[in-house]
Amino acid sequence: MGLMEKIFGTYSDRELKKIEPLVKKVMSLDEDIQKLSDSELKEKTVEFKNRIANGETTDDILPEAFAVVREAAWRVLGMKHFRVQVIGGIILHQGRIAEMKTGEGKTLVATLPAYLNALEGKGCHIVTVNDYLASRDRDWMGKVYEFLGLSVGCIIHDMSQEERKEAYNSDITYGTNNEFGFDYLRDNMVIYKEEMVQRDLHYCIVDEVDSILIDEARTPLIISGQGDESVDLYVRARDFVNTLTSRVKTEDESSFERFNREFKEETVDYVINEKDKTSTLTDKGIAKAEKYFGVENLADANNMELSHHINQALKAEGNMKRDVDYVVNEDEIVIVDEFTGRLMYGRRYSEGLHQAIEAKEGLNVRAESKTLATITFQNYFRMYDKLAGMTGTAMTEEGEFRDIYNIDVVEIPTNKPVIRNDENDHIYKDEDAKFKAVTKEIAEANEKGQPVLVGTITIDKSEELSKYLKREGIKHNVLNAKKHKQESEIVAQAGRFGAVTIATNMAGRGTDIVLGGNPEFLAKRELQKQGMEDEMIEYADSYFKTEDDEILAAREKYQALVQKFKKETDEEAQKVKDAGGLRIIGTERHESRRIDNQLRGRSGRQGDPGSSRFYISADDDLIRLFAGDRFKDTMERIDAPEDEPIEHRILTRLIESAQRKVEGNNFSIRKNVLKYDDVMNKQREVIYSERRKVLEGEDIHSDIVEMRNSVIESAIDFYNKLDDNNQKHLDFESIKIFGVSTFGFDEDFLRKLEEPNAEKVKEYIKELANDKYAEKEEEFGEEKFREIERVALLQNVDQKWMDHIDAMDQLRKGIGLRAVGQTDPVRAYAEEGFDMFEAMNASIQEDTIKMLYHVVNPEVQRKRVAKEVETVNPDDGKQKPYVRKNKKIGRNDPCPCGSGKKYKNCHGKFK
Repeated sequence: MGLMEKIFGTYSDRELKKIEPLVKKVMSLDEDIQKLSDSELKEKTVEFKNRIANGETTDDILPEAFAVVREAAWRVLGMKHFRVQVIGGIILHQGRIAEMKTGEGKTLVATLPAYLNALEGKGCHIVTVNDYLASRDRDWMGKVYEFLGLSVGCIIHDMSQEERKEAYNSDITYGTNNEFGFDYLRDNMVIYKEEMVQRDLHYCIVDEVDSILIDEARTPLIISGQGDESVDLYVRARDFVNTLTSRVKTEDESSFERFNREFKEETVDYVINEKDKTSTLTDKGIAKAEKYFGVENLADANNMELSHHINQALKAEGNMKRDVDYVVNEDEIVIVDEFTGRLMYGRRYSEGLHQAIEAKEGLNVRAESKTLATITFQNYFRMYDKLAGMTGTAMTEEGEFRDIYNIDVVEIPTNKPVIRNDENDHIYKDEDAKFKAVTKEIAEANEKGQPVLVGTITIDKSEELSKYLKREGIKHNVLNAKKHKQESEIVAQAGRFGAVTIATNMAGRGTDIVLGGNPEFLAKRELQKQGMEDEMIEYADSYFKTEDDEILAAREKYQALVQKFKKETDEEAQKVKDAGGLRIIGTERHESRRIDNQLRGRSGRQGDPGSSRFYISADDDLIRLFAGDRFKDTMERIDAPEDEPIEHRILTRLIESAQRKVEGNNFSIRKNVLKYDDVMNKQREVIYSERRKVLEGEDIHSDIVEMRNSVIESAIDFYNKLDDNNQKHLDFESIKIFGVSTFGFDEDFLRKLEEPNAEKVKEYIKELANDKYAEKEEEFGEEKFREIERVALLQNVDQKWMDHIDAMDQLRKGIGLRAVGQTDPVRAYAEEGFDMFEAMNASIQEDTIKMLYHVVNPEVQRKRVAKEVETVNPDDGKQKPYVRKNKKIGRNDPCPCGSGKKYKNCHGKFK
């Protein structure tokens, strides 16, 4: 603690002092609230809702609301929030992170702010690290909310859309970060408002906030899908294009006089524009396409996919040249960089062009799964109106929470003083010596009945240590963070007399280790042995009024067993305390000091005795990769016997330095991921808000008119080109093709034009387009045509956005190379990403307008552009140390050649 903190107190001390009057107010109401009957207590919820509706805020009613929840928890669960838990609840209500040590009852703390904020009627989300904990906490704490008249839901994997919607419409909803995030993405992919399951993101409490907002924030959530198109359609489009005639557009077709004088109907099926790199069907070609594919109107909304495939086949045939734009290498299309001429391995053309070229060259057409939607956890959780979190270890990452999420961390004092003894690290020269020492200590603790929890970094290390224990005949359990329910049950019993449990550091997170064992778990296990079904056991441990005789009998049997086992576990707990409490052994330091603190924090809960120690070797991944030879050199100088532990300040500082180095590196990675996603996030907000307008059934006619005018102006500006004398001339041949293909005008529509300058052409085409649109609207009816507008826009937005995500992903993969040229990659990504987004918007507008002017079927329906294949969170959030295939030889290790010399003095000096 620094001098300033000694004088003025820590930041947390000062913040706790500010809320002290509020805490006193809550505690002072306890006696009055106790006097209320059950029905009067429940009526408080209605009273609070009315007061909020009449202008009071949640801050105004906080003391009373918290006092009501405390009393309800006592009547329903037999638990009443301690003073420090009330403090934690206030911090969470304020939208901050409460650091509360393991065993301080964070699950119960969340009931206070969750109830208070749910009274606003906008929903409250409580996020946990896995489905088991979400279900457990909903069933456990849900009893309190339901007693007070609030509804409680739970989102878990494999739920139907209807079940999810019902859960989200509850006052309080439990679930995992993955489920909440994926549901947000899916809601922004639906084609009808009724298919959405989430409400607006109002208030969120994140349990184990460091795990979810820090550890799992390195990679985004991704929904992958497969477009509806079949690869067969690429082949059919190619075969069709091969039947067509074409011509290359020449430069001398541009002048208005020549265009008018030599006007004649097109004789070919499509025109290739080499300069603009486009190929466009003529009226004759469109008629052939409709006949070939058996459709009435190629430009109709229902034929959008077919039209897209034909256009890409035309471009592949007419504009993409083999050995110029691409090469065929071992049955693969490899793109040629147009500026450098280098082959761009691993890159593919977007929007189906790559597949069209594969079909053109007679190769196997590869259907690609596409990214339909993606978001990082950082950007998802920052969308909540108010975000709060709780964990046992957050202070080491306080800077990141402030920087990324704009929330601070307040350390909450423990209910009882922590008397756990955290002993100095024991350091060994190699892993074998370390594991032998760990085995010896476990055997000594086991002999006197002291329970031991051993934390490892990886599953492999768990299994390796298990072999050592088996050789010594020590009975033990091995857990590895895979089966959450069974795991939590075993972790809950890790405090029993004589228990030895090996677990990865994350295993069973969120589960308290109670000395002597957990009577509820023991009672449930006994009922299972007696043949009671799991569902009935859950009913037995639930709070709701029932007259079902079977449930009442199960409940009575369960409560009797709990009381029986409680007596036994209380006696066993005393034996464990006498043996020294829970012993924590860490087999190596984690990359993050926070994870080490979590492991230590599993012992010494609620004033229980306990102790902890970490065992380290020079072979550990953290040491080998980040302290390396310097660490080994220091150990050589100390020169202790192989089987003797080393305790030295220099080594401890080296370990802490390595951890800080990795923490800083990981923070940089997470921040970098966020910088890139921030670019996408701005674009995502625009697209999702536009989609939401369509889903809400808003009248978008004025938007369509603006789009149409924008398309016309952009096209005429594009075709108003400079000639060799630096004078602008309109390309009337291209304008004719634009008017015919986009608006369905007659081929001679330009002959009536009197003044051939750009502004007059724009106004002329706008008038023609407006008249034609009015005819369409009259033909279909105004109300029906408003829906057709929504269908067209939605379909184009979804298709183009999906392709844009892929294009942005490809851009990002190659953007890092810009750093070589002294260019900031993130800035380059933002600038080029903006240009790509603008191009996508232009493409959406153009295709939407084209579809609306060619629609013939009044029964056009909304449809999905792709179907979801899988949801992916590519990283499980846990740091995976680099695993070397061949063990690295340290400079001071014996040379593997067998010379007996150190590696640095033998073969190592040649490296």
